[in-house]
Amino acid sequence: MRRWKRLESLVVYTPNERERIRNALLAAAHADKRVTGAALTGSAARGAEDEWSDIDLAFGIGDSALLRETLEDWTNRMYREHGALHHVDVVLGATIYRVFLLPGTLQVDLAFSPASEFGALGPSFRLLFGAAVQRPHLPPPTAAQLIGLGWLHALHARSCIQRGRRWQAEYMISGVRDHALALGSLRHGLPAVYGRGMDQLPPDVTSPFEGALVRSLDTDELRRAFAVAIDGLRSEIRHADPVLAARLDGPLTELAKAATL
Repeated sequence: MRRWKRLESLVVYTPNERERIRNALLAAAHADKRVTGAALTGSAARGAEDEWSDIDLAFGIGDSALLRETLEDWTNRMYREHGALHHVDVVLGATIYRVFLLPGTLQVDLAFSPASEFGALGPSFRLLFGAAVQRPHLPPPTAAQLIGLGWLHALHARSCIQRGRRWQAEYMISGVRDHALALGSLRHGLPAVYGRGMDQLPPDVTSPFEGALVRSLDTDELRRAFAVAIDGLRSEIRHADPVLAARLDGPLTELAKAATL
């Protein structure tokens, strides 16, 4: 019988259950002649796994012509043997990341790459068996990219507020805030993607952004949160690129003002 633990009304997986499934998957990889290498990825590869971590594994496939066949066979295994409820794909180059949702809310990420592209793209990669190739690590976003995405979301936030598109306005305001916090993460040498570094930022960086959280879809509230998000973005741009900040400060200020009219 599977062992689950109960958190309030939600049934969730246990670390022991997660380990059992991971070991079963690795045993299947050893037995699959098409798999030429396997690696632990994600938080477990960094030694940062906790009770809420998911399963992240990467596989190299010796014959690239068999990658799709291997992927489908493993997908059938996930549904048949581990009760998968659904899956979704993320594609990066020739690598397919198939992400499964299992009962108990366990997430299992399985990456399938041709052997010629099976290797670390970052520090979260620990080879378990087989061979891996040397690959350049994916670079973090640049400050210029984050700044551009920040003002782009700000433009759309202003337009959405003025057009009465309240849900889209909330989405865009959150984008301004999140890209500004990503700039802060980059400044402090923290991960700047998927919000991974935000909780490690010092309070003097994050506290000003608390006011950028949209508390309701009331137009006045959207305008208020937008103004706070703009102030935070302007501050982070000044840290990242003072020369560019001098060019953008006026337009960003006017955006916030225009949204209140």
